[in-house]
Amino acid sequence: MPGKGVDVSSTAIFDHVGLTVVDLEAAVDWYSRALDLSEEFRFELPAFQFRAVMMVGPTRYRIELIERAGSQPGPRPGNPVDAALTRGYGHICLDVEDVDVAYGALLAVGASDRMSPRPSPEPGVRMAFVADPEGNLIELLDRAAVRSRGASFSPEVHVPVGPA
Repeated sequence: MPGKGVDVSSTAIFDHVGLTVVDLEAAVDWYSRALDLSEEFRFELPAFQFRAVMMVGPTRYRIELIERAGSQPGPRPGNPVDAALTRGYGHICLDVEDVDVAYGALLAVGASDRMSPRPSPEPGVRMAFVADPEGNLIELLDRAAVRSRGASFSPEVHVPVGPA
């Protein structure tokens, strides 16, 4: 109900998403090469056999890669529609300048196809899905046409994808 509680939405900004992986160093290497992410910092919680690396992109978005002994794999759906059969986080999404180029670049560095580039259900938007080497879904969106129309929702994150 409006007017009740703390107004988080007017001051909050998205900071990062956490992704648990089986091989931290392999994930750091892949995300560095595939999305041009840089290592921001590392930390460990030895009592929990927990290690993590915060990765940051050129446009300042962040992905926290986490490795914990004993972690179990979650569902690895073959496509984004099947991913929606499991509640919780299903994928990360990046707004890129050219879906076809980004899709091809990610496949070239080891991502696997989950949905080839095509029109999105959102008018004027193109989309594709790939999976990282551990099967985590990454959506690619190109909202250039929406931005050029001056639509009200227009994230200004442009992610360079693939090797420079």
